[in-house]
Amino acid sequence: MTTPPAWHNPLRDPRDRRLPRIAGPSGMVLFGVTGDLSRKKIMPAIYDLANRGLLPPGFSLTGFARRDWADQDFAQIVHDSVKAHARTEFREEVWRQLAEGFRFVPGNFDDDMAFERLRRTIEELDEVRGTGGNHAFYLAIPPGFFDDVVGQLQEHGLTEGRGDSWRRVVVEKPFGHDLESAQRLNAVLAEVFPSGSIFRIDHYLGKETVQNILALRFANEMFEPIWNSNYVDHVQITMAEDIGIGGRAGYYDGIGAARDVIQNHLLQLMALVAMEEPTSFDAESLRIEKQKVLASVELPRRLDLTTARGQYAAGWAGGEQVIGFLEEEGIKQTSTTETFAAVTLHVDTRRWAGVPFYLRTGKRLGRRVTEVAVVFKRAPHLPFAASSTEELTQNALVIRVQPDEGVTMRFGSKVPGTQMEIRDVNMDFVYGGAFTESSPEAYERLILDVLLGDPPLFPRHEEVELSWRILDPILEHWARQDEQRKAKPEQYESGGWGPASADAMLARDGRVWRRP
Repeated sequence: MTTPPAWHNPLRDPRDRRLPRIAGPSGMVLFGVTGDLSRKKIMPAIYDLANRGLLPPGFSLTGFARRDWADQDFAQIVHDSVKAHARTEFREEVWRQLAEGFRFVPGNFDDDMAFERLRRTIEELDEVRGTGGNHAFYLAIPPGFFDDVVGQLQEHGLTEGRGDSWRRVVVEKPFGHDLESAQRLNAVLAEVFPSGSIFRIDHYLGKETVQNILALRFANEMFEPIWNSNYVDHVQITMAEDIGIGGRAGYYDGIGAARDVIQNHLLQLMALVAMEEPTSFDAESLRIEKQKVLASVELPRRLDLTTARGQYAAGWAGGEQVIGFLEEEGIKQTSTTETFAAVTLHVDTRRWAGVPFYLRTGKRLGRRVTEVAVVFKRAPHLPFAASSTEELTQNALVIRVQPDEGVTMRFGSKVPGTQMEIRDVNMDFVYGGAFTESSPEAYERLILDVLLGDPPLFPRHEEVELSWRILDPILEHWARQDEQRKAKPEQYESGGWGPASADAMLARDGRVWRRP
């Protein structure tokens, strides 16, 4: 079969916003189809894209796992996942067309015969479904298996497309557990795939509100002049979860909150908040500015005073009594894995000199929320009596990433009455109230970008390695404390907002955490 030329829509003008970007002929091979990520996020996102008309008619999805399934069994697994977790309504005609492209290949990651069957399956799909040799390999598996899978793909001639066709690989976090392992992982991928064909998914970067940070900053004149150390007192970036580790003890113990969230999600959010204006919004320009921020990060000298960690204890969460981290099944009583982490960082640039960035994340906190709070300095002079401004705090711009996506501005206003009393008030913008169209799931946007070959929202290996250079000294400091028994993660009550050491960390600077 002759390889078709690179697909494009001859009727599309890139300036025309009426036509959405639709993926060309392509397919995806999903490793790890039995995991929670595949069932709850990836498969439903693929259906939602098809339901919105953004996938090609011949799109194919091939599952690979250690199961003795037929293609029909795999289709039923996808069907059940879509029914349970899809964002858009289930339509039978969309499902039938999508299901015609489902295939399943059973086997282990070290099974040569299985990868030979995968190669034949892909060739058959190119013939029958017209996928044109364009295939993305989604590794929804632990990083320890990447080496085996990538090696097998290369050995069986699956990593290089013919002619104008493409092959891409998609990997999920964690991108290693420290700098050395991240470099080793990057070397494994780079040996087989060119850098432009490696897509590292950080699903937070696909969220509509995260992208709105760029729109808020660079499309509005009112924010950019005050987005610097002349006006900003400090920045707080919070990702709080109200759930515990669930059944993920095997994954979570030894990883912890800092590796799981701060190294990727929160440092990426910080980079977007602190970056300079890019020359354009293409992938390379965005990466350059984010890398500048990450390369400029300075750690405080006293990590014992500027970091905090904790483990959730028993308490009340969501109206029910819950057990502590050390009582969770599969967790040792001696575990020093943190379920809460807070760090203080400084961006050593002219714009941000002297402005601390406080990053925190934790499980079993008061509510599920992710937000960026830019807190401004107090007015240099208040011509009011002290009693008039007792309830006035600092102005703040709060970008809510989830769950109530939007932006809040906090400022002072006079309380109605005969007295001059000034109190904080909020002005809210909420996505759900301002736009009739609901925001797509992050995985919808990211999977479509993979198929389009559009990488602005995917961190490159340089960003990953710079993030580990920031976090590694903190992790090493905590490890030394554990070895010398100087300190261990502080217990905090479930349903609260973390350990007292995190409050003390800000109190030393004369500041307090914002209550989301």
